[in-house]
Amino acid sequence: MRSLTETLLTAQQQSATIPYVKVEVNNKIAGVVRYGWSRLYTGSEDDYYHALTIPGDGSLVRARVTLPADSRKLYRQRVADPAPDSDFSQWTYINEYNAVVVAAASLGSEVSIVWIKTNREIRRIKSTDYGANWGSSELVDYTPTTAINGLAAAYKPGGDLALFYADQATLYAQKCVSGQWQNRVAWDETASDLSGVAVVYDGDWNLLVTGQDSTDNYKLWSLIYGDGGDVAAGSWSELKELASAPSGGDFEYRQPFMDSPDVYRCFYVEKFTGNQSYNRPFWTHSVLDTGFIDSLWREPVPFNLSLEYGLAIAHHGEYCWLSVPAGVWRAALAPASLDLSADVIGVRQEVGAGEGRIAIELRNDCGQYASPGQGSLAVLDIGAQLDFSPGYVTTGGSEVSSGQTFSIESYEHTSSGGKASLVLHAGDGWKALSQWRARHQFRWNKSADNMNVKDILALVLARAGLKLEVISQSSVVTGFYPDFTISPGTGGREVITRLLSFVPDVIFIEGCRACLVNPLPADSSVYSYGNGHRIFDGSYRTGAWGINRVQVEGYDTGSEDVIIVESFQWDEIDRLYDRLQQLQDRNIRTAAAAGERGDAWLREAGIESVSGNIQVPVNCGQQLYDVIDITDSRAGLSAAKRRVLGWVLVYHPYRGDYYQRLSLGAV
Repeated sequence: MRSLTETLLTAQQQSATIPYVKVEVNNKIAGVVRYGWSRLYTGSEDDYYHALTIPGDGSLVRARVTLPADSRKLYRQRVADPAPDSDFSQWTYINEYNAVVVAAASLGSEVSIVWIKTNREIRRIKSTDYGANWGSSELVDYTPTTAINGLAAAYKPGGDLALFYADQATLYAQKCVSGQWQNRVAWDETASDLSGVAVVYDGDWNLLVTGQDSTDNYKLWSLIYGDGGDVAAGSWSELKELASAPSGGDFEYRQPFMDSPDVYRCFYVEKFTGNQSYNRPFWTHSVLDTGFIDSLWREPVPFNLSLEYGLAIAHHGEYCWLSVPAGVWRAALAPASLDLSADVIGVRQEVGAGEGRIAIELRNDCGQYASPGQGSLAVLDIGAQLDFSPGYVTTGGSEVSSGQTFSIESYEHTSSGGKASLVLHAGDGWKALSQWRARHQFRWNKSADNMNVKDILALVLARAGLKLEVISQSSVVTGFYPDFTISPGTGGREVITRLLSFVPDVIFIEGCRACLVNPLPADSSVYSYGNGHRIFDGSYRTGAWGINRVQVEGYDTGSEDVIIVESFQWDEIDRLYDRLQQLQDRNIRTAAAAGERGDAWLREAGIESVSGNIQVPVNCGQQLYDVIDITDSRAGLSAAKRRVLGWVLVYHPYRGDYYQRLSLGAV
């Protein structure tokens, strides 16, 4: 149950209450701002290697390399106060040519542009006044070969600069510490080829790398070169996959760029060489409140552009910027929001296992909501995040319990008998999960235990923008490593359902979080109904268990013996004889694991054997799978424990309705 203030807790238990609900919409998806990109410049520059950085004064510093036919000349640009009417077409040739790749980075007033030449030279020019004036070109080092396909640079606070470059199949790091260039350091991973690299410093050097693995599959990976944050200084983390395409196919990934204005945001190019070939940028971002080391990213989304050398991204002040040689875009960083609370005339919220939806009715008698998505209502549109917070007027004012968010799927205008309204229909994270589809095949634990059920859950939930949080968990969810495959086109809800069938744990979604719960018979009650909190009416049903005997068959890969373990609920068998459920799973490799699976199935049957519902004044902090206790003398119940399996919340101020009908199960 969500925590409530003492005043709100007291108010919801009074015999006479004044309801209050807060409803807001904003331009977020799963808690992350959805950027609205506006293109400020369209030029005629060729698509080739380029870079972008924004120093401390907010000026836009860009660099680009011309095509090989023009000798790979290096140009730079500085726009002092970038705005929609700025001139982004003026470039300065720095008298350098044969540049293979280029990168740019800045810290405060210091700006560096770094490039690698066809003769293997790594060179840099530096400005100490935000890019207004530049020093002479300096030689940093030489690369091992001329086969350079990626270069990135980033400063850390304090002024140290690090370069990362992809030379054939090896990624190198080279740092400038206290003004002195250090020896390059090679990574400790194995690949057959690399095609791009991006870096952001945040306690460590956080990297994205594109290329091919040792078996020539195309990959987009995250990687960390440690600086003492999450990874020890001078050490490399393991590669973690963001995107994958098989060797010998028509897809590959190239030219990543990355920034961290709020979460980590990445752009990269997906190259398709088959019929109707294309080079298309895709973007993705890390899931809200996760670290880079977690490597939990939302499913990549295509960007409406065709190019081969990627979209550079940087931010400063109020805006995030994108750049290619022939284009500049910007988007506001701050979320836009609209408070609808004063016009709410109806709410119906339905929450249950694997679903959550809400309908909000707004008065529209003056036509104030005639044009959603336009003008002052621009943020009120399909896809907007809807935040719903139930509450009451308390002695401290209007108070709510926040945390429930939905995404607007549709809206409808209604008119009848002189009344006009706008009804918003929205779904929670389960809707996002049901709409997610696997773009390629995933497989884990085929030949080694590398991801347990909890890890796979976290990855799949992240693809829909959800963070997995643990309220309670079983030992099975962290100790079971199934040979698990997701085929292309498989939906997220189906995947989550399959994974949860392996464990006794359940998930409910609230806001941008998927909360993991291991329901146990010994769980304590978190709230009481019937004494302080009124019960309007109730229905309490006890029934037979759907199954009371489970036979689980597994396979011991070591001894090559079949494992068969049975679990029983003897009281139910004595009453009804056996109701058998048989299960075969070659992922089950021990008798203990087989017993845990059978017990989990019986546990679920026990919860489902008890049902019922109570109608109560709205409990603002109620959560799914909470254990509550009920005292209802009319039904002979005294502090009887039940588990909340769902509810319907209704708010109609004109009818005086503000209640929840809670669906119940056994503890």
